[in-house]
Amino acid sequence: MAAQPSTVKVIYQSQVAPPPGSVPTIIVSLTSLDIIWFLCCPVQRIFFYEFPHPTLHFTQTLLPHLKESLSQTLRHFFPFAGNLMCPPPPHVPYILFDQGDAVKVVVTESDADFNHLVVGNHARDVKTLQSLVPKLPFIRPSSSSNTTHAAPVLAVQFTVFANSGFSVGVTSNHVAGDGRSINHFMKSWASIHKSQQKGQDLITSSLSLPYCSRDIIEDSNGIASNILKGIQSIGDSGFSGDVPDDGDHVLITLVLKRAEIEKLKHCVKTTQSKNELDQQIHISSFAVTCAFTWVNLMKLHEQINGSPDDDDDVVYHFLAPVDCRERVLSEIPANYFGNCLTYILVPAKRSELMGESGIVFAAKAIGRKINEVGKLGAMEDLHQENWVPNITEASKRIPVVTVASSPKFQVYNNDFGWGRPKKFDLVHIGAYTCFSLAESRDEDGGLDIGIIVERDKMDIFKAIFEQRLNRCSNMA
Repeated sequence: MAAQPSTVKVIYQSQVAPPPGSVPTIIVSLTSLDIIWFLCCPVQRIFFYEFPHPTLHFTQTLLPHLKESLSQTLRHFFPFAGNLMCPPPPHVPYILFDQGDAVKVVVTESDADFNHLVVGNHARDVKTLQSLVPKLPFIRPSSSSNTTHAAPVLAVQFTVFANSGFSVGVTSNHVAGDGRSINHFMKSWASIHKSQQKGQDLITSSLSLPYCSRDIIEDSNGIASNILKGIQSIGDSGFSGDVPDDGDHVLITLVLKRAEIEKLKHCVKTTQSKNELDQQIHISSFAVTCAFTWVNLMKLHEQINGSPDDDDDVVYHFLAPVDCRERVLSEIPANYFGNCLTYILVPAKRSELMGESGIVFAAKAIGRKINEVGKLGAMEDLHQENWVPNITEASKRIPVVTVASSPKFQVYNNDFGWGRPKKFDLVHIGAYTCFSLAESRDEDGGLDIGIIVERDKMDIFKAIFEQRLNRCSNMA
């Protein structure tokens, strides 16, 4: 049975800009590594915090300081206050910050049960969660357009759960920056706010300022233009990652404890051949967790839709972004603001993935692909002109499973001065085809896996999850 939807009431709206005169009019050019993310829908993040006070107390005491610290943060992360501009062909999109540009900030009040949303790892209604993040207009370059379209890059929504807590919902356009960039922004905002509350000078923040120039990523072969043509050719379809509106979906958080992850790694390592050992394939927590989740999602897919004509040679794919800062190109600094991701596309025959040793095979394949990142050197590893056709071809028969976010972001360290978040959610991930990863809030070395499924299918997936986990534990 579908859950009764909660209601959200807007009680305040405003615009928050960088301090007057602190940022001149600036055009930020987009690289090929930015343009590829026109294939992705806006990214939606929610941070939940305890706040046992009435709504009026929030709007009178916290809100002014949150807005002031946001303004100071936008002074350094000014592209987030600007607009994404999509001119007609053959011009390339760009980000424009002009005087007066600002981030829309909305304050809402929800009647949802705060404790239900933040305590435990039970299923939570996706529509309720999506009501806690702001809407952000989404634009994509089109070959048929004859005018320039503009859309904001970032929006913020505070939702108060009276006498219980509040949430910070942030929606951003992936074209403006990757997960590491938005995570840098959030940590800087939290740090500046915390410093202000202590009466400290803002420059005492321990975080480095963002490196906003994108000229450091060269495009000598016109790859950005080629990728843009590929995106324009597919129109407004595909790869949005949006959760369907016509179903009853829930977000479930599956927790892998550190001991369970170590057992998964042990299962993989004990089956490595001498050749694999010589290749020094790194069997990381990321690799085994992604392998485990990929196999389980495809098991669920087959239980719901049936196997693909019992064709064991059909190829399934897993796609994961890989951060290349200080990795492929040493000259790209850790604080680079923008997108600096390549991707790995891991193929596996159905017989390999769905067999008894599917997780072992998948983990080795993912680890091997990660090892290959950087071996091409220079820009060849970043500028892959075949991104669009490769992904399009891979997803023709079977959905490509992808992963979003990273435990390295340490999202539970976003402390504005009133403690760590009680819960973090990534809610834009599509049902069945994408999952999120974050560090466990309560256990060092544990991982939280966020997955969206139809409500009436969640018990099936949980059963698959537990069965596979028990099987791997018995093998270890």
